[in-house]
Amino acid sequence: QVQLVESGGGLVQAGGSLRLSCVASGIIFALSNVDWYRQAPGKQRELVASIAVGGSTNYVDSVKGRFTISRDAAKNTVTLQMNGLKPEDTGAYYCHVRHPWTKQDYWGQGTQVAVSS
Repeated sequence: QVQLVESGGGLVQAGGSLRLSCVASGIIFALSNVDWYRQAPGKQRELVASIAVGGSTNYVDSVKGRFTISRDAAKNTVTLQMNGLKPEDTGAYYCHVRHPWTKQDYWGQGTQVAVSS
């Protein structure tokens, strides 16, 4: 059974930093593309950052230069380092993975990020 568990959210002032982690069980992150999504109150969930199997990364324009996604294969963990946080970064952040063989989507429970101005 695949489980994703996020941690690291919290309340921070604008300009601050947070480090989100997503730990997986039942799936090997090194063999999967892994994404971080976020959902602000009243808005649709949006893709924030992705890391491919080969290590290439992609970011939504609004976080480029501030957020960094990385993977630790030994710990089966994907991390989202968020620097220079802005109030518009506020929302629930979710880890997502699509199983490389079954193509089933898995989501974590989410971790809340709140950035005060």
